[in-house]
Amino acid sequence: MNLSVVILNYNVRYFLEQCIKSVERATKNIEAEIIVIDNNSQDDSCAMVKKLFPQVTLIENKENVGFSKANNQAVAVAKGRYICILNPDTAVGENTFLDCLHFAEVKEDLGAIGVYLLDGTGNFLPESKRNLPTPQVSFLKLLGFGRHYYARKIGETSKGKVDVLVGAFMFLKKSVYDEVLGFDEDYFMYGEDIDLSYKITQAGYQNYYLGTTSVLHYKGESTQKDALYLERFYGAMSIFYRKHFSSSGVLNSLVNIGVSVAKKVKGKKRSVPSETSVVLENTVVLTENFSLLKKLSESMERPLKASSKAIFQDSIIRNTLFIFDAEYMPYAQIFQVMKQLKNRNNQFRICPPKSNFILGSDQSDEKGSVTVF
Repeated sequence: MNLSVVILNYNVRYFLEQCIKSVERATKNIEAEIIVIDNNSQDDSCAMVKKLFPQVTLIENKENVGFSKANNQAVAVAKGRYICILNPDTAVGENTFLDCLHFAEVKEDLGAIGVYLLDGTGNFLPESKRNLPTPQVSFLKLLGFGRHYYARKIGETSKGKVDVLVGAFMFLKKSVYDEVLGFDEDYFMYGEDIDLSYKITQAGYQNYYLGTTSVLHYKGESTQKDALYLERFYGAMSIFYRKHFSSSGVLNSLVNIGVSVAKKVKGKKRSVPSETSVVLENTVVLTENFSLLKKLSESMERPLKASSKAIFQDSIIRNTLFIFDAEYMPYAQIFQVMKQLKNRNNQFRICPPKSNFILGSDQSDEKGSVTVF
């Protein structure tokens, strides 16, 4: 088998359904398997997988064992030569895995591959490619100065070597994953991807960023940024620093101070709810399915109009809610449109293939939106 796609789920049933459907489409011409491992979700995620995707390998944990341990459990039973660690709040383009496989086959020093991640607003997520968080870089990042944290020397749509990739999408050989002992289980959530990226380069391999293929990552859906999130995120940064850069008591103290200050500052910022001032003037459904249009019209309290892809010939479209029918438009094309129409007071929703819901996210740090019809 060529590829095992590992998806760790926790209470994101609708996003998981879209993720699996996009993966199935992207692995149509690849000898591949999908493994979903669930960390004791309290929604009907597992029931949904059993009903809609009986061919998917489902592992049901009876407790939330965290990101690292759960992914290691799934990789242990994976049969693919390559594995892809994938968040459930993602959707992959039709050629994403083929692009990664073709790129991987010509890189003898291949560690892991990361790709262009865009959020629900169509904007690029800079964590797609990062520099190594040395003590100085980490300290400045914790205080809000992240200029050297991200790998800006590589263009968003370019290819190149990077130090650190994000755990929402990591594509690598299973043999490399096993060699570096996978994710470090000292991390419960957050920081594992930094640690794994670093272990890969320390083992003599090279991580690559592949900006020519895109993956949608809603980001805010898997985890809400509450006090527990802040504790885990900055705690993970401290673990990574102590494990790999613990050479000076003074530097240790500085980073610990930075972590404490950052937690307080971030916590205060999060106490003020974010607001959007977008006034939507139109709602456009990209579909040829009039049954879908009728169902959406009945469930949404706004006038809808169907449109073909020709609408995008208009160079300036603003203040519009776009609903994409993924049966009508491939995911890769949807991503391109989202990039094209971003930052114009537009919002985006996707109806996955053969589904009775639409989903999206209007801010990369907020919980996503699901409308069932």
